[in-house]
This record gives sequence, C-alpha cells and structure tokens, in this order.
Amino acid sequence: DGVPLPGVDSHPFSPAPVGSRVPGVGDEVSRRVHRTGELHAAAAELLRDAGQRYTAGRRRLVEALGSVDRPVTIAELLHREDDLAQSSAYRNLGVLEAAEVVHRVVSDDEFARYELAEDLTGHHHHHLICTTCGAVEDFTVPPDLEADLAAVSDRVAHETGFVARRHRLDLVGSCGTCR
Repeated sequence: DGVPLPGVDSHPFSPAPVGSRVPGVGDEVSRRVHRTGELHAAAAELLRDAGQRYTAGRRRLVEALGSVDRPVTIAELLHREDDLAQSSAYRNLGVLEAAEVVHRVVSDDEFARYELAEDLTGHHHHHLICTTCGAVEDFTVPPDLEADLAAVSDRVAHETGFVARRHRLDLVGSCGTCR
C-alpha cells in the first residue's frame, strides 16, 4: 500500500501547501477551511452533531489527514503518528467517518484509504484507483465537465427517485507505474 503514482511526491506524507488541493473552483473555501483552527472547529461541530467528542486522538488524525494530498491507509497514518495505537486509529476513523469528518475510499486491494471530507476541505475531486498496486490519487476535472457530471447525476437521481447528496467518479484501472 501507499505506492506513489507518477507526478506525486514519493513520500506518502509530503505536506500539501495551503489551498494547493483545490485548483480553480473552491480555492478560497479550501484556504479558509485549511486554517487549522477552522478545520478543527468544523470537525468538532460535525462530531458534536453526531453525539461524539473531539478527542486528542481524533484531532491528531484530522491533522494528519489535513497534511496530505491524497487518500492514505491506516498504516500510513500510523507511520506518521507513530505513538498512536492501531486499534485507536481504527476506532477513531470509524467515528470520524460516521460523523462525515472523513471519507473512506475503497480500492481493489485490502487497504481502505481515508481523506478529509470534501465539506471540510472545499476540494471536490474524484479518484484514480490502481487495481494492481492499490494506489489512489485525487484528480479534478474542468468546471464545464464537472457541471455535466452534476447534470447527469441529477437526471439519473430524478428519474429513479433517488436523493443524491453528492457524486463522485472513480476511475479504476492501472496506474502508469503498473501499466
């Protein structure tokens, strides 16, 4: 797990500059939310709404996820936060996911990857998922294509009676390294 993709820094925990995760639409939202205090305030509010506390361990996980530019595995998080117990990380990520502070990205390998929820980052994106090595990389599409994706999603939801809260697009295949 944690195999870097071409064009992505080889270290799994290279900090992303503030706002760098959001090219174009949403830049200002991402810069604002990535300010540590506001990110933590938003996470604390979501947890409070879910009847949970914003503990020190959860705060450390949010900080770790806020400092990376792609979804990461629990092993990568534990490498970064080496004094965090594995069982605690699993339990806290489950609570953070249920409170919609983090999202879990499932790939074809045995490792789920985690990232901060788009509502906290302002970074609407999609994923490239390699079925060979399990690597997951974020990508964005131009605003006109994003509008088309939203329109198709809305139409399908309307025609089927489905109530969609958001959409995502995962491209599944082989990364440049595995290809």
